[in-house]
Formats: sequence, C-alpha cells, structure tokens
Amino acid sequence: MKTHGLLLAAALCLAGCAEKNDDLQDWMRKQGESLRGKIEPIPELQPYEAFAFSPTAVIDPFKPRKVDIGRANSTKAPDSARRREPLEAFPLEKIRMVGTLQQGKELIGLVRTEDNRVFPIKRGNYLGQNFGVVTTVNESELIMRELFQDGAGEWSERLNRIGLTEAKTAEAGKK
Repeated sequence: MKTHGLLLAAALCLAGCAEKNDDLQDWMRKQGESLRGKIEPIPELQPYEAFAFSPTAVIDPFKPRKVDIGRANSTKAPDSARRREPLEAFPLEKIRMVGTLQQGKELIGLVRTEDNRVFPIKRGNYLGQNFGVVTTVNESELIMRELFQDGAGEWSERLNRIGLTEAKTAEAGKK
C-alpha cells in the first residue's frame, strides 16, 4: 500500500512539471533579442626574435662576482689576517640575544644561534658575516659596528643592533 502511495505522489509531481510556461518563454526570448555581444578579435602574435649570447661582449649573468676584500685601499677595511670567531659564520638574522651575565664590572651578553647553541659575547667580539664588532653590551641589546663594501669597492660602516628576545612564558610552562 505504501508503494502505491509513493507512486501516486511521484506521478502528481511529474504532472506539475509538465505545465506550460509560455509567459516565461516569451520573456526569455525578448531578453535574448536585445543582447548583442561582441567578442574582441585574437591579438596578432609578434614573431620571435632570437638572441645570440656572446660571452666576450656581455658580462656572464651566471658567474658569481665577489668583491675582493684586500682590493680597496680604505682606512676602514677589515683585517683579513685576523682569526675568524665562531659567531662570524652566522648571519645576524639567525642570532638572537637571550640574556646577560655580570662578571665583575663587565656585562656579558648571551646569544643563541639557529642550532640552539648559546655563546657569551662581550665588547670587542666579532659576529655576523659583515665583519661586525660589538661596541656596547647592555641589558636590552648588543650594539655593533659592521663593515660592508659597496659596488665601487669602498668600505663603509653601519651600526646594527640585536635586541633581547622576550622569553615565551607559554612555551616555558609547557616544558
């Protein structure tokens, strides 16, 4: 009995769909007549012009160029005979100041590298890849003087700072 009721309901639904919609068909036809679309033509392709690379006429873009440290005669040039310190192997972006220690009257900064090693650093130590020498250590930051070479080969100085990184208490509480 239930199947007969379901069949009857399905037949009534299908009969409702068979109703003619002449007014809807007329409206759609009128709307379509007023539309006049225009498609832009495909742009004409320009012919390919080949470029012959001559290594004698142009600087090779794939050859790395590095300015020679000892080439420029400047009073600010770094000492190339000086023994490099371990923190000079790291870029400054990978070094974080994590604290300080007091040793006598001298304040020593603590820095952490990207491989989670902690190094003590004090005034006169070198760090970073631009011949940076620490000039000031205080409770909140390290101040250093860096040397860099411009495109003409002249050495210039700039001051840079590494601020104390705030400890994340939420991470410390989880451990």
